[in-house]
Amino acid sequence: MTEFLLIAGMFVATFSVRYVLFAVAGRVRFPPWLTTSLSFVPPAVLTAIIVPAVLLPRGELWLGFDNPWLLSGLFAVLVSFWRRDLLTTIVLGMLCFMLLRFGLGL
Repeated sequence: MTEFLLIAGMFVATFSVRYVLFAVAGRVRFPPWLTTSLSFVPPAVLTAIIVPAVLLPRGELWLGFDNPWLLSGLFAVLVSFWRRDLLTTIVLGMLCFMLLRFGLGL
């Protein structure tokens, strides 16, 4: 019974927050400065997730040429500037990582 109440409580909390946002989505207008500010949230969040994973994969700073996370991340950045396509960047970055990590044993 406790598990059911826990799941039901999580459902109510999650659904209520999302429903309120969807219910008022068309009626609320943000000022231009806030809309501009909010456009920076996704790059900031992705940077906060990716940079530690690339530079600190073992819990300490690793800036060597034997860091497959760093090398494949740099390769993915180059691909993204070259192709300007998200799917191509992800696929080629992952292929580079797999080659470095499992093919070359870095």
